[in-house]
Amino acid sequence: MSVDRSLFLFLNGLHCSFLDPVMYYGTRTVLWLPLYILFLYAVIRRHRWQAIRILICAMVMIIASDQLSNIFKDFVARPRPSHEPGLTGIHLVRGYTGGQFGFYSAHASTTLAIAIFLISLLGKRCRFFTPSILFWAFFMSFTRIYLGVHYPSDILAGWLAGGLIGWGASRACRMLIDEDRHVAGRSSS
Repeated sequence: MSVDRSLFLFLNGLHCSFLDPVMYYGTRTVLWLPLYILFLYAVIRRHRWQAIRILICAMVMIIASDQLSNIFKDFVARPRPSHEPGLTGIHLVRGYTGGQFGFYSAHASTTLAIAIFLISLLGKRCRFFTPSILFWAFFMSFTRIYLGVHYPSDILAGWLAGGLIGWGASRACRMLIDEDRHVAGRSSS
């Protein structure tokens, strides 16, 4: 058995009835809507009129992260652990199995992309922001292993992709913000 499968079975086996609903609902995007609204508020408060460009960059980044993951899933076509015929002893919660293929995790990619993006925009303002948002991204990723729908390598690949996408989007967004400041500085002189 591969290290990836062994690690998956170990981590997936760390389940208990108390955590099942926490992980099941914790992986749902809609549960985090208040947090996303708080992020939106913080970006608007910090960057005012530039928030529109930032939100456009964020939307493009999220779509790119999600769709790139789907392209990889279809291209690699590696079954999720929950769909792996020879893999036994998987703990599933409420019968949730996810789609057929799992390499790589869109949850891991997108949450880490959002985290990296927001850290570059807001991280210096609050010392607890960076560890908190990274904890959120890691929690969201771990729920996928707990629920039995991703191997650890799916998560690691998702983090790699999401980290690069988030970094690239934050760099592009910073360039737009700096360009705006430069243009505003020239027009006021």
